[in-house]
Amino acid sequence: MLKPGVIPCILIIFMGLMDCVTTIIGVGFSGAKELNPAMAVIVNSSVGAFLVVKVAATMFIAFTYFFARKILMRLPNKNGKTFSYSMKSLTIVYLGLVGFLGLAVVNNLIILLH
Repeated sequence: MLKPGVIPCILIIFMGLMDCVTTIIGVGFSGAKELNPAMAVIVNSSVGAFLVVKVAATMFIAFTYFFARKILMRLPNKNGKTFSYSMKSLTIVYLGLVGFLGLAVVNNLIILLH
């Protein structure tokens, strides 16, 4: 059985990897352009470096979410406002991140299919 905080991390990693793969395919084979200026420099100079940076950033974000949730769940007072606000903030950031990655993947797929 997976721990409760693992499933969101898996989704973040999956979405990040999908973004990475669709970006590499788009830039490498379809003439698409990376819109993030910093990542555009990397992907245009070395696909391997782009892959390493993108996967490392995705893993860092996923593990940051996991450990932030783990730390919050260790707090003794889970009925207080601080805990409630912190969990809501973490959830909002998580949903925003997954939504952003989802939009990036959909955008990449639309570009690949045209």
